Amino acid sequence: MTPARLALWLAPALPLAPVLLALAACGGEASGASEGRKGPSAPLGFELAMAGVSEGAADDSAVPAPAAPAPLIALSPEELAARLEKGNVRLIDVRTTAEVAEGVIPGAEHIPLDQFDPTALDLSDGREVVLYCRSGRRSAMAGEKLAAVTGEPVEHLEGGMLAWEAAQQPVDKP
Repeated sequence: MTPARLALWLAPALPLAPVLLALAACGGEASGASEGRKGPSAPLGFELAMAGVSEGAADDSAVPAPAAPAPLIALSPEELAARLEKGNVRLIDVRTTAEVAEGVIPGAEHIPLDQFDPTALDLSDGREVVLYCRSGRRSAMAGEKLAAVTGEPVEHLEGGMLAWEAAQQPVDKP
């Protein structure tokens, strides 16, 4: 039989292939074939699901849980203004140089996101770090990087500079 003819002959059975494989894997043996086995067979995919679990472990305690990133804390413009009044805040602007030229929150230091390296930040002065950008998206990205390094929650201005200006908070224009 030629390969093309064989393919035509087997084509009607192809949609049933997954069902047949599942039945075969789940113990579709003739009676008496499973007499040497104790208990029912494991369901299909059980081996993959249990990969990495030490032998004898009956629960997930043997599998290490993935480390969850430290959460971000979103601050409103009013909350940030109150913290800036109290002092002890290190405010970092992660916008581009062109955006910073349009105005900054008073007291902010500029570290563009593409140059933001949380491992290079000196955090020893004890000030709380608060990040901001234009809309809050880039400061959240920088915050996730910083949280991954410190293991601590990181604060950022929710809504960014747009929300700050909409709340009529002060802006230094160079």
